[in-house]
Amino acid sequence: MNPLYLKNRKKLGERLKRLKNLLSPCKLCPRRCLVERLKGERGFCGGGEKAEVSSCFPHFGEESCLVGKYGSGTIFFTHCNLKCVFCQNYEISHLGEGKEVSSQELARMMLFLQRLGCHNINFVTPTHFAPQIVEALIFAIEEGLKIPLVYNCGGYESPEVIDLLEGIIDIYMPDTKFASSEISEQFCSASDYFENLKIVIKKMHLQVGNLVIEEGIAKRGLLIRHLVMPNDLAGTKEIMEFIAKEISLNSYINIMAQYRPCGEAYRFPELNRALTNEEYLKARQIALSLGLKRLD
Repeated sequence: MNPLYLKNRKKLGERLKRLKNLLSPCKLCPRRCLVERLKGERGFCGGGEKAEVSSCFPHFGEESCLVGKYGSGTIFFTHCNLKCVFCQNYEISHLGEGKEVSSQELARMMLFLQRLGCHNINFVTPTHFAPQIVEALIFAIEEGLKIPLVYNCGGYESPEVIDLLEGIIDIYMPDTKFASSEISEQFCSASDYFENLKIVIKKMHLQVGNLVIEEGIAKRGLLIRHLVMPNDLAGTKEIMEFIAKEISLNSYINIMAQYRPCGEAYRFPELNRALTNEEYLKARQIALSLGLKRLD
């Protein structure tokens, strides 16, 4: 985290105030549901006044530069502002498995993970709880939190929120899910997904730059995830062209092969099968042909 924030509670407090102004009526993501979350209303994502957490543990299944020897300190938040029909964490994102936590409890989770030796704090699906996270950081930093913070998100973010996180988040790790507006509307009710994604990834890269890895551990920068999907539903070529031409050829990209039909994927024939090895290799070749070489 930017040293200014380690020393300056006032600066974090100012950002928190502005983030809370986006919480109720809620404008924390591009859906702008405008529900009064502080009065008990819940919008598309399902989030309420308090943060909700489903699990907190050292994760050894993330990218190797996040895991290192002692794991990535992962905090899985309940609910989601995308709710892809094929979500592998359907019970958490759609069904709301988890429990409410106070900001002090969330801070204690971060400090616990740091004491275990985790190399970072990995906020998974943090979009709809950004104010609560920043509030918890104020407590955690005062108690000695100092490891890098990872914003592990679906890529459907509010540009205003990303601006308010500048200097706070060390590593942005957005998914790059869909290029087609028709596909993103069909599978996560977000026809503007790709257009919005392009705006926020540019902002993320401007804030933190390309991923910096020291002694095998990520310290700062942009780490992009791309889940290859059956029948090229993700639109890999368009997404990789955007990254190569408008972000950086030195972008660190995890091209992921672990798609499997989960959640409600059984309702869609085009989603209801595993990825083939040929589809995955073709996606990697597309990235390499465009000059993108930092592939996980």
